[in-house]
Amino acid sequence: MTVVLYASGFTGNKGGGVMPKKPNDASLMKHLMDNIEDNIYFMDREGRIILINQAGAKWLGFSSPEEVEGKTDLDIFSNEHGRAAFEDEQRIMKTGVPILGKEEKETWEDGRVTWVSTSKMPLRDDTGEVVGAFGISRDITAHKEAEINAAKYAEENRRFREALEDDLRMAAQLQKTFFPTSYPVFPAGAEPVDSLVQFYHHHHAGGMVGGDFCSVRKLSATEAGIFLCDVMGHGVRASLGTAIVRAMVEEISDKEKDPGRFLQHMNHVLMPILRQEDLFLYSTACYMVLDVSTGLVRLANAGHPMPICLDAQRGCAEWFAGDRSSAGPALAIQEDAEYSTIERTLLPGDTVLMYTDGIYEVSGADQEEFGEERLLSAAQQHMSLALPDLFPALLNEARWFAADEAFDDDVCLVGFRLRDLLPGT
Repeated sequence: MTVVLYASGFTGNKGGGVMPKKPNDASLMKHLMDNIEDNIYFMDREGRIILINQAGAKWLGFSSPEEVEGKTDLDIFSNEHGRAAFEDEQRIMKTGVPILGKEEKETWEDGRVTWVSTSKMPLRDDTGEVVGAFGISRDITAHKEAEINAAKYAEENRRFREALEDDLRMAAQLQKTFFPTSYPVFPAGAEPVDSLVQFYHHHHAGGMVGGDFCSVRKLSATEAGIFLCDVMGHGVRASLGTAIVRAMVEEISDKEKDPGRFLQHMNHVLMPILRQEDLFLYSTACYMVLDVSTGLVRLANAGHPMPICLDAQRGCAEWFAGDRSSAGPALAIQEDAEYSTIERTLLPGDTVLMYTDGIYEVSGADQEEFGEERLLSAAQQHMSLALPDLFPALLNEARWFAADEAFDDDVCLVGFRLRDLLPGT
């Protein structure tokens, strides 16, 4: 805003120089009114405009201030806004209390909406008597519209988040159905407490949904297949990966009972699904087949942590295979990947545990990782426990080690204890 003052004349001074003649108050007011961008207006006791600047007249839709003189708010604005403004001015004249910085929504006869920040004060004569009111209004329409839009976007964002959270809760409930609700029993028809094999799993999601998945399926009268995978990442992407893998397990497990060929078949199917231009997912996985009649366990590994075997006869915990580097690549990484099948024969009382890396990748206060070796030691320490007690004990060991006693990643444990061999086969 630029205010220009004009001198109307000059007079001499004692030094013989020339100094400008001081403008009178009316001249100063005129220059202010003509050059300020805000709307300035004066009104009488009846609310009629008696003086308004050019900016104010233009704002109200008139070409000159003279066209506005004599009009009231009710003549200019819509009935709703005009009456509210008129009542404000009458209250100011009656009480002498000004209105400062009020944000007003102006609604016009043609339906337009504008916003101004308005200050209005009582107008007094030389004796102090209130003879009207005057005000200054500044256009804040752009600012107010931005504020309204921001509030609208915030509300839309809130509703979107709520809808997303509802979807995630539904997805979490759906994902829970992916996990076993019951386990195979041997021999067929036996009560679960009498089964010759005790299966158990535990899943802890790092978020509402995750990328860990396990399956325990009966393959024949003497065989069961145990599968565990960890799809890369967290959240929705990883959970979608588990849904795809789950479908593959159900389709392939009845066709490929050799674990190595099972993973090779799964890798072949998953490659074109998980390795697209705008999608990159992969999954570690471990699959083993237990023959309850012989105690033979066949296992293949796709980049997954090596399972732990609890040898009841020797009272020790050890890796299922001494060569922990025998695993093939993760699924959907290498198109022509091959996976070898390794074997181990169990005796009654032996246990095999499969797990995802979330349980041992927790860090302590010194940033040292819990690690697989500590997990192996914890398994040996608690190996006498039944599986429903052993799994929580292992989780607690990792939690106590962690600095915040929490898991950042998904954790899934699945395994079995061979109570006895199936006779008569």
